[in-house]
Amino acid sequence: MKKRLALLACIAATAAAMASAGPASASTRTHDYDVLADGLVSPLHVTAGAGKSVLVSQDFAGKLTRISKDGSAKDLATGTPQGWEVAGSDSRGSTTYYLESVGAGQGDPAALHGYLKSIDAKGDVDTIANFADYERRHNPDGSQHYGFGRDVSDQCLAGWPAFPPAKYTGMVDSHPYALAVKDDTAYVADAGMNAILKVNLENGDIDTVAVLPPRPATVPAGLKIPVDMQGNTMTVPDCVVGHKYAFEPVPTDVVIGPDGMLYVTSLPGGPEGPELGARGAIFKINPWNGDTDLWADHILSPTGLAVSGNGDVYVASLFGGEILKFTCEGSRSQFLAVNMPADVDISGNTLYATADALGDPSQPPSGKVIKADLH
Repeated sequence: MKKRLALLACIAATAAAMASAGPASASTRTHDYDVLADGLVSPLHVTAGAGKSVLVSQDFAGKLTRISKDGSAKDLATGTPQGWEVAGSDSRGSTTYYLESVGAGQGDPAALHGYLKSIDAKGDVDTIANFADYERRHNPDGSQHYGFGRDVSDQCLAGWPAFPPAKYTGMVDSHPYALAVKDDTAYVADAGMNAILKVNLENGDIDTVAVLPPRPATVPAGLKIPVDMQGNTMTVPDCVVGHKYAFEPVPTDVVIGPDGMLYVTSLPGGPEGPELGARGAIFKINPWNGDTDLWADHILSPTGLAVSGNGDVYVASLFGGEILKFTCEGSRSQFLAVNMPADVDISGNTLYATADALGDPSQPPSGKVIKADLH
């Protein structure tokens, strides 16, 4: 089973139990930000819309919701059939584009479904592109090598569990997760393919812009790794200590900067914690030739970003409990402390973000959309 969005998928099943709940408006003021709406289920994506409205994806509830400037809410689209995830969205004129998927990470290529869809001002929905079919045909990261290299012997790896694999190449998996639209092109971060794609909005053709490079980490002594989806772990064998394991990069957002380049946040594909440290990253990708550069790293669980008109980059650190600011020169500071921010977007001098994105499943939904002044 392919390891993708591990930090998020662990709570997907319990969050789905709250899928019937809906958003409520709010107008409280908390320190440096206003709460625009609360009562949301897993608000993992936010996009600034027209008239100071925002689009928010309640991912595990399978809803794309428009929040007006007064906090009122209207669901624009729902996952079809029930149980499907609605992920990133963007708008062009009166048309809203969004991503929908099911089956990612379950190990069955035939069960994958992932689409780019559009909804017009009349509410009519069209399917534009099929990412699962593209993945089954092309598997963009199929030549990427993950896991240990040749410096680790087969004898050593005889004691390694089946999951995560000791050595493997990119598997067939697709999870279209984040979206940015410009002119007649949609750029998509697919967290299953580990790739950035582009879609021709006129005919639905899909092409690979770039495959993110593996994220190797040196294995420390005493590292515990999961061996199944029930939370069981084992301590790594001594013979792998000091060797590098190449984890899969997991793209979580894609944004078009004022320089025309693509900025992409990525989870490291493995544990982030005291053992291996904060290993999330931002990549900068040339959309014309696919050249990919590591722009910033050592970020804890970066799951969304936005780029201002002057080139400053704002990043949601989900489990870091903060929104970070990187200047165009790369200097780093905390912009806002907020619990579990999942995504950010900018409109004018206002930053919108989601907060409390992964709530306690035993409590009522508590996800929020917040806004803060950039200056």
